[in-house]
Amino acid sequence: MKTIAAAGALQSTAAKAATSPKRVQNPPAIRLVVLDVGGTIIEDRGDVPETLRSAMAKQGITATPAEISQWRGASKREIIRHFVERQAPGGDREKLATAIYQDFSARLSEIYRTVPPIAGAEDAIRNLRQSGYLLATTTGFDRGITIPIFHRLGWEKYFVAIVCSDDVAQGRPAPFMLFHAMESARVNSVAEVMAVGDTPLDLQAGSNAGLRAVVGVLSGASRAELLQPEPHTHILPSVADLPALLRSKV
Repeated sequence: MKTIAAAGALQSTAAKAATSPKRVQNPPAIRLVVLDVGGTIIEDRGDVPETLRSAMAKQGITATPAEISQWRGASKREIIRHFVERQAPGGDREKLATAIYQDFSARLSEIYRTVPPIAGAEDAIRNLRQSGYLLATTTGFDRGITIPIFHRLGWEKYFVAIVCSDDVAQGRPAPFMLFHAMESARVNSVAEVMAVGDTPLDLQAGSNAGLRAVVGVLSGASRAELLQPEPHTHILPSVADLPALLRSKV
């Protein structure tokens, strides 16, 4: 009799569970916002692709603006290596790629001594920090180009991590820079992370990382029609609109 009663109780409990409305768990709040640099928080004036093209052409490696455009957001060292491996004859291709990269890096470092922030970027960054968000950046630039930009603007204090392409084994669209930013911020869950960028590769990297939010901005290299086909959660005019988006409890 006890066995029959117990079985009946179990059936009753199961029936209630089947008919009771399921509780929908709210996702965790976003804690970490990872921002791209060029075109997202620093103006993109077209200097990067033209400097790449010129530095490669000086060594006999040709690339059209359209070909380079497909690589916007990638590691600049990887871009150069790609074109060198396709065009250079047998020999020390790595040495050639290194020479081209050094020339490119020196030229771009000089250019970025005066490139200003995106309008409203610093206010947005300050607002997000005051609201308690952790901030990090990722970029296809190396550390030698990136750190002087942040030092000139006095922005180091806002970021828990400034992750550069030479900090990881592979740049975008691989997700490794985003994971490195999470590691530095000690954020364990991708459900607590938002990535923001202006190129298709930025959005692909955020999607490959499985992040909670992947946000495209139209302030840099890409028009809306280039970003829309890529995996994303939102597309904004610029990073200046980010605080309002986060206030909407995205």
